[in-house]
Amino acid sequence: MDCFQTSLGHSWIYPTVILCLFGFFSMMRPSEPFLIPYLSGPDKNLTSTEITNEILPVWTYSYLLLLLPVFILTDYVRYKPVIVLQGISLITMYLLLLFGQGVRAMQVVEFVYGIVTATEVAYFAYIYSVVSSEHYQKVSGYCRSIMLVAYTAASVLAQLLVSLAKISYFYLNVICLVSVSVAFLFSLFLPMPKKSMFFHAKPRKEARRPLSINTGLGEGATPGRHEEKPTSETATTSGSLGAGQLSSPKPENVARRVFVQWFQDLKECYSSKRLLYWSLWWALSTAGFNQVCNYVQILWDYKAPSLNSSVYNGGVEAIATFGGAVAAFAVGYVKVNWNLLGELALAIFSVVNASSLLLMHYTTDIWACYAGYLMFKSSYMLLITIAVFQIAVNLSMERYALVFGINTFLALVVQTIITVAVVDQRGLNLPISIQFLVYGSYFAVIAGIFLIRSLYTIYSAKCRKEVQSSATSQSHR
Repeated sequence: MDCFQTSLGHSWIYPTVILCLFGFFSMMRPSEPFLIPYLSGPDKNLTSTEITNEILPVWTYSYLLLLLPVFILTDYVRYKPVIVLQGISLITMYLLLLFGQGVRAMQVVEFVYGIVTATEVAYFAYIYSVVSSEHYQKVSGYCRSIMLVAYTAASVLAQLLVSLAKISYFYLNVICLVSVSVAFLFSLFLPMPKKSMFFHAKPRKEARRPLSINTGLGEGATPGRHEEKPTSETATTSGSLGAGQLSSPKPENVARRVFVQWFQDLKECYSSKRLLYWSLWWALSTAGFNQVCNYVQILWDYKAPSLNSSVYNGGVEAIATFGGAVAAFAVGYVKVNWNLLGELALAIFSVVNASSLLLMHYTTDIWACYAGYLMFKSSYMLLITIAVFQIAVNLSMERYALVFGINTFLALVVQTIITVAVVDQRGLNLPISIQFLVYGSYFAVIAGIFLIRSLYTIYSAKCRKEVQSSATSQSHR
């Protein structure tokens, strides 16, 4: 068996299939759309105040605390152990959800969920260490698509079981436990990578190209292309890791060298104003998106209590995810000068996000509340696809991983500030309906920032064009 696995491990197909199977079963969690009704129902009998103020914030705090250490550990131990840890954490989480009782047990659930989300970086980074670069784009598409399919299928299955079979929320968690246990078993069959992006990088004959702050995404550019042709100048002057730096480093200096290189790469990346502004939107909007997704079920339960009315959370999540996926897929076929109009798109769709959240605050109709969430999630998934596209197109895989990690960390910092100020008992401790008024206002501020920035960008481009036209006409006289 070991020989068979080893021989297949040299192919990109085997690790891709195993990773996709892990991704499918780890995301096949039908109880997620009904978490709040489960916690507030007879199984756990927790109050809305306990769930909102004492339990759910633990995930935000633990995710922030764990993200950077796990990011470093993931590369150092070469991904697979962290994927296995994610599988173990998922099993632990559902065992606690099934058999734990009281606020403290559910707080531990949220802490373990923080481990699960922090270790997701290993899932997306693993494939780049075991397949060759020509398969990166294809395999990334497989891994991301399978998780999307699993989440949608789980939401549909949950809604059918709850609405038609009248199954209790407890047994939805039993299905989740079985699914994540299967995912854990698949994680054990992943080949162990021999290299990683930073701590165990292979010696290179070529340096990575420095980020050009003047290059942007043209209409014909393709995301995910990281194969760069360095010139002799960049090979000798680049701040990136060259062959001499990686060939025989002293063991005690490896960590210091990697951290110094991270700092230099990030400094160079964020020197691009375009990348900086897209990253700013990513961090701010992701913070708001995570906050909304974390508390939206509380709002739904407030608008239409699950004990007194039918609950359609699973169907809504499935439609929202599918709608967002379609919108994100359509981005690849839209011909737009994102350099000029990208920030205007961020402003316009941030207005859509703000309007959706304000609708969810003011309406008393649960269906209007559902509709607002559909618009919100779909528009966010559309924009985050564009943002990833814009950021990734000019970066090597290593630099993209760093920027992604820092942007996610900044998003969690902002989300933690929002949680402490708005939700936590030590802050304003606002009612759930008022919270969504705050979140809507938050996205309105984001829309204002990028509207001003986009108008400045368009006006500057127009002025440059007029100056160039004037200079051209004078030269022909």
